[in-house]
Amino acid sequence: MTDTAFPDHEYLTVKELAALLRLKERKVYDLAASGAAPCSRATGKLLFPADEIRAWIERAKSGGEGAAAPDQGDRPPIILGSHDPLLDWAIRQSRCGLATFHDGSLDGLERFLKGEGIAAGLHIHDAASDTWNVPTVARAAPGQNVVLVSFARRRRGLVLRPGLPAPKGLPDLAGHRVVPRQPGSGTDTLFRYLAERDGLDLAALDRTEVARTEDEAVETVRRGEADAAFGLEAMAKSYGLDFVPILDEDFALLVDRKAWFDPPMQTLMRFCASQAFKSRAEAYGGYDIATLGRIAWNA
Repeated sequence: MTDTAFPDHEYLTVKELAALLRLKERKVYDLAASGAAPCSRATGKLLFPADEIRAWIERAKSGGEGAAAPDQGDRPPIILGSHDPLLDWAIRQSRCGLATFHDGSLDGLERFLKGEGIAAGLHIHDAASDTWNVPTVARAAPGQNVVLVSFARRRRGLVLRPGLPAPKGLPDLAGHRVVPRQPGSGTDTLFRYLAERDGLDLAALDRTEVARTEDEAVETVRRGEADAAFGLEAMAKSYGLDFVPILDEDFALLVDRKAWFDPPMQTLMRFCASQAFKSRAEAYGGYDIATLGRIAWNA
């Protein structure tokens, strides 16, 4: 891109980056505003982390994936990622105009980084730190103009067909018919981790066809086609099925920073602050929305 010597300090100014890229300073401001160039703000000034700028330039030179974050204007108004029943309801009820494409947390994260939507719903467990979402997002989206916003804590466990004795742990599922989720989903990844931790041999399960949403998984149990699903308490309650809690997980939204301030996302989040949303969360059960809107990670 340029032969100009790279400055040896940690952050570049607008003027330094413009000289490095041989661009006008106005263009550098445009790159920062669109999220194309990794940047941060301190005391009201734009600063560009030198290491991230080096990596960004190399990706652009090689044509590598993620060479630059897409302009907001190129992002369609779609929420990607993991399916959440409460979020799905809020999107419809708020009439915010956003569409959805749910096919799992990792699929949503990958599509989001390619610019295929303005946000992605995530519940990705990090086994090393026993935390949610932040480690994966921090590794995947350095320098992108994004923010990770808390949506809810959700209780997850075993949703059981009527009459099935409540298992005392995952190993008791051996020999039973269980609903699997798609590879790359947060639920599948978490279930495999817990199975290995607790000593459940996945080969000992009789599996149904893959369910791609929380509703579909629990509906399979309700129809009597499976004994159990690794699902949400909210869905077990909605379908009148027994539930054995295992853990609480963090569900969050990774959002393009510019899109966060645009009318569709603002309309959705205003609705999520309403009494109607709070009442719906209470009626579902298994949700804690006390941290709704809290910043979990900031690029």
